[in-house]
Amino acid sequence: MTVSFADEQDDPLPAGPLVALAESVLAAERLPADAEVSLLLVSTERIAALNEEHMGRPGPTDVLSFPLEDLHPGQVPAMEEGGPPLLLGDVMVCPSVVRANALEWGVPFEDEMALMVVHGMLHLLGYDHQEDSEAERMETREREILATAGRERP
Repeated sequence: MTVSFADEQDDPLPAGPLVALAESVLAAERLPADAEVSLLLVSTERIAALNEEHMGRPGPTDVLSFPLEDLHPGQVPAMEEGGPPLLLGDVMVCPSVVRANALEWGVPFEDEMALMVVHGMLHLLGYDHQEDSEAERMETREREILATAGRERP
């Protein structure tokens, strides 16, 4: 599994734990070894522009996912042996929004950041939270994956 990481914001964070967490989501969901994803940390301005452009919502948000495949939760996509890698898409997280949310909710920044990485990754894999049953399924999966990483879902 390949997780490409880029930190494009002003307060750099260590890549290792975030990449390992993204990889743990791929492994937990049984994605093939040649699955690829990009994890980007972006500024408030960048996430606000993306949020408006792609979601039609003004202002910044904590995480956005841009899937390249139409996947369904818990289903491993069929891969052609010797074929191209499975490109899953991009997860963009805005640490400054995550930090503000963590302060507002009284939770550790590291736990909230971990949740946003897992949440964004699960969106790439077809999870959603539009309906109550979908939200419950996604939150349960977030808790399970975060627990294996020694984190709690705030």
